[in-house]
Amino acid sequence: MNRLDPISLEIISNALRSITDETYAALMKSAYSTNIKERHDHSTAIMDRSGRLVAQAVESLPIHIASMHGLMQALLDKFGDNIHPGDLFIANDPHAAGGTHLPDVNLAMPIFIDDEIFGFVCNIAHHADIGGMAPGSMAGGMSEIYQEGLRIPVVRLFRNGELQQDLFDLMLLNVRVPKERRGDYFAQISACRLGERRLKEVVAEHGAETISTAFGDIIDRTRERMGDSIETIPNGEYRFTDMMDGDGIEALDLPIELVIRVKGREITFDFEGTCAQVAGNINVTLNATQAAVCYSLKALLDPDVPNNQGVLDSVKILAPLSTLVNSTFPAPVAARANTCQRIIDVVLGALSTAFPERVIAAANGANTTAVFSGTDPRTGQSYLYLETLGGGMGARPTKDGKDGVQVHITNTSNLPIEAIEMEYPLLVDEYSLVEDSAGAGKHRGGMGLRRVITPRHDNCIFNGAGERFRHQPWGLFGGSAGGAGRFLLRSPESITRLDNKPDAVKVSPDSAVVIETPGAGGYGPPSERTADQLRADCETGKFSDDYLARHYGTVDRS
Repeated sequence: MNRLDPISLEIISNALRSITDETYAALMKSAYSTNIKERHDHSTAIMDRSGRLVAQAVESLPIHIASMHGLMQALLDKFGDNIHPGDLFIANDPHAAGGTHLPDVNLAMPIFIDDEIFGFVCNIAHHADIGGMAPGSMAGGMSEIYQEGLRIPVVRLFRNGELQQDLFDLMLLNVRVPKERRGDYFAQISACRLGERRLKEVVAEHGAETISTAFGDIIDRTRERMGDSIETIPNGEYRFTDMMDGDGIEALDLPIELVIRVKGREITFDFEGTCAQVAGNINVTLNATQAAVCYSLKALLDPDVPNNQGVLDSVKILAPLSTLVNSTFPAPVAARANTCQRIIDVVLGALSTAFPERVIAAANGANTTAVFSGTDPRTGQSYLYLETLGGGMGARPTKDGKDGVQVHITNTSNLPIEAIEMEYPLLVDEYSLVEDSAGAGKHRGGMGLRRVITPRHDNCIFNGAGERFRHQPWGLFGGSAGGAGRFLLRSPESITRLDNKPDAVKVSPDSAVVIETPGAGGYGPPSERTADQLRADCETGKFSDDYLARHYGTVDRS
């Protein structure tokens, strides 16, 4: 097969990435919900005609790589050649349409060149609510997929360029805050149409045959590059086990076991021994496990390699059916990101002996979810504020971990206080770092976040989902564990610790919800931290005297 020369391929590759980046920005700027326009919980991509991922926006979420690929396989399996110009497909279901959880709604638009399908432009956005038993569709306590929201198989939202209004009406009827949902859907539709125009412009400039060849070359070269990187791992087996806190219903201390086998350019991730799928909604479908594994390997071996089908094809995953990491219908999966984060920790833990100079300690290992809902007295309309908060990043071999950030597979932002208070009838009493939450070490882990939120006028309902609230983020090579997270309900009379996955907690204007996210593990023995670093720790005010004395002994403050 003929290949493009490297210069032409790089030019075309950058052109394709620029399309995904532009559509990503367009979706963000035209969305209605803070979850997309402020937190950037969305992704955009280009697929070839066979549904292979060719390019993904630079700022896209790694976890979304699996959803968009899964959507395309479900779409092509269902519709085959029965796809026409002006069609636009929508789906979200993890068991029937290649999704990973219901709030992530996928759109795919076919691109026709000379009356033939040339490829697809896709995007995915996390909708702040998709219906179901709990506002935000993310709370603990859900025991089957039906409770989590509206299940959308792969269907045509537009047929020959015409909106299927009956379908759209049905979708909006089954969600909370339908006006916001409508705006977010139209933002996704507009991003698809922009991507169609831009891709056709690139094809017009370079020719369909050249671009089609580039699609294959981009994927093939990425696969070869990943193979080269895999070869740098010493042959052998690498093992690690970690625990999920619980499923939010009945099960606690749920193991994820992993054996990584490396032989030359081949790598296999074997999850035999991982617990069975659970009643609560922390289950993960296989494509989400694949996204977590591929992210981990890419981050460890070659962070600059582009996200495309070549990365997905570079790994082999063995995961028994109906387990936590390969769940089957009707398993609930809303909080699957927490488990994906733990899968990443397990992969990095297993490969820490092979690459001690690259691997970081356990990060906050969570996607701490907070949902506040009620009626806004200013408008008389329902409101719903959803956020997933960051925490500590694991300490690194050469420096401390970062404080209060999203880590690994969830590349979103923490919502600014101004956005919360402007959009919702809520008051942020405190937004800070959690004192002493960093794991001690030669290099300390990152610190968790604290948000204290109270309703300004009327009662509201709080739902949440936390992980690393029971099992602390581990340290590496002598580093200490980071602090655990927690939810609290603070009233004038008392402070009550809530469940780790609380559901339907009533919050009054004279009380507040305290959200504390986990810190992260330290790297290396605390005894090797330098005197200058310890003096700086004292000056920051982030650590109590007791913490410093317990981990480092007497600190010279002079």
